[in-house]
Amino acid sequence: MENRQKVLNLLGLAMRARKVITGTDTVLKQVRARQVVLVFVANNCAENTRKRFNDKCRSYDISLSQVYSEREISTAIGQKRSVIAVTDKGFGRKMLELLST
Repeated sequence: MENRQKVLNLLGLAMRARKVITGTDTVLKQVRARQVVLVFVANNCAENTRKRFNDKCRSYDISLSQVYSEREISTAIGQKRSVIAVTDKGFGRKMLELLST
């Protein structure tokens, strides 16, 4: 199994463990509060949404991934979403490790 799929599987596990928050407003609020480890923004969502999260995550030094499409993210967590964030350090660290290799 390749790393892209492993990250999606971990995302599903994190969702079931309630270590994922979804929705643009909720994620933005938690980024500002520094309560998230990793943010996933769909690569096919609106340009201004991608820019907003890119800028916000950079200023708060939070990792951001734009590797997956909205469909891939939605399938992994079982809800139609284009922006999600991982709140658990263990899940986030493993996902970042898999994404970087």
